[in-house]
Amino acid sequence: MKKPLGLLLLVFYAAYPIGFRLTSIVRRNALFLPFVNWPMGVNFSSPHVYVNATRNFYIQSEEGVSIGVWHILPHSLMNASYDNDGYEKSLSDGFPIILYLHGITGSRINGHRLELYKKLQALDYHVIAFDYRGYADSVSEIPLSENGVVTDAKAAYAYIKKYSANSKVIVWGHSLGTGVASRAVSELSVENDVPHGMLLESPFNTFPDAVLNIPWTWIYRPVSYMLPVFHWFFIEPMREDDNVFESERHIRNIPCPILILHAQDDKIVPLFLAQKLYESALDGRPKEWPSVQFVEFHQSLGYGHKDIFLAEDLPSILQEFLEWKAIGTSEIRLIS
Repeated sequence: MKKPLGLLLLVFYAAYPIGFRLTSIVRRNALFLPFVNWPMGVNFSSPHVYVNATRNFYIQSEEGVSIGVWHILPHSLMNASYDNDGYEKSLSDGFPIILYLHGITGSRINGHRLELYKKLQALDYHVIAFDYRGYADSVSEIPLSENGVVTDAKAAYAYIKKYSANSKVIVWGHSLGTGVASRAVSELSVENDVPHGMLLESPFNTFPDAVLNIPWTWIYRPVSYMLPVFHWFFIEPMREDDNVFESERHIRNIPCPILILHAQDDKIVPLFLAQKLYESALDGRPKEWPSVQFVEFHQSLGYGHKDIFLAEDLPSILQEFLEWKAIGTSEIRLIS
């Protein structure tokens, strides 16, 4: 029994890189993991079951693409009896608005995301959280791509701007969502539609560098030392598909305040990738632009890749950011 199993694993070990190199559907599913759709049995149309004072609706990202969205009201508005129009009008009430861009796997309902929404709600922020095409109740027939998910993010941002008036809008990305945020905000900045700030939680500098360092590529680490071989199988196809999320390039075009949050014990996206992104922002952005702040959480806190929402300092960090105290000298702060 052990021998056939070992042979099967060996065949998979050899076949997977070939499939990744030759087949775009393998690459899309491996990079975005839309099939890891948990928890199961979610009723997205009844979001109040999961988060109080929340509305579910859909946005047309582009022709033929519908994305599922939740609008979570600030704590001060939780007792209001709003219809759909009321939710939209509430975006102009002056409470800060967070556009949340999640990472790979799951959906807008995943546990750590729900807990973050609740914390932001308690701090009196609106939260607009959605699922990219291919995830949850968003359209699934359209192939996933960097261009597609960035288009979805910009559509959600356009919806917010339509109703937000003078309310501050912060684009918040987590993990893969930081790559989406960096490119989307870069393009918005070129279009002179700059948000009030961008927050990157557990970010990487480029998607290929993140793939080279994620835990589930460890079985190919021996091959990775033969860089031309590893790059030919994994990295070059990503570049050919334009699924590279080059945040270190896009961040140089973003003129709003930027806040980076990263935990030392992040095993999914290592800290040094976030440091590379920070250094790229320092080196590439004009000195007169608002600063880039890097908040590093000590490994003893145990926040890892997903649990920075637990940080006791998070409310004060966000408040400082919203009050534009982030403007000035860029710096790295260590929270222990």
